[in-house]
Amino acid sequence: MSGDGESQWFGFAFEDRYRPLLSVLGIRPDTCRLTLTDELLRVRFGPWLVLSPRGNVAGAELSGPYSPLKVIGVRMSLADRGLTFGTSTAQGVCLRFRRPVSGSDPLGLLRHPALTVTVDDPARLVQQVTPN
Repeated sequence: MSGDGESQWFGFAFEDRYRPLLSVLGIRPDTCRLTLTDELLRVRFGPWLVLSPRGNVAGAELSGPYSPLKVIGVRMSLADRGLTFGTSTAQGVCLRFRRPVSGSDPLGLLRHPALTVTVDDPARLVQQVTPN
């Protein structure tokens, strides 16, 4: 990530067997993207959106593989209120926030301390958000 405001984006890794179900929810490759700039993290997942200042990202770890019931679609953990935007069971990235973010409900009432995303290049995302 350069210091000149350059943005980087990541598509989501879609498993073919889940595409029909996800498409019904408006979740398709053309409606899902994670964008990272020097100032902002923006995750569009069909009709859902998470926005956070870049400085609010406390860390990132690779995670997976996952159970389909725990990752496919939009999921919220009842244990810790973590949010998941999932399109693949193979691998993803868990992004932790200093201050919880909204993104699962239209009014922004629920706040999430972490967001798991199944982007197409998880290792690169971890590298981009982890301080050197």
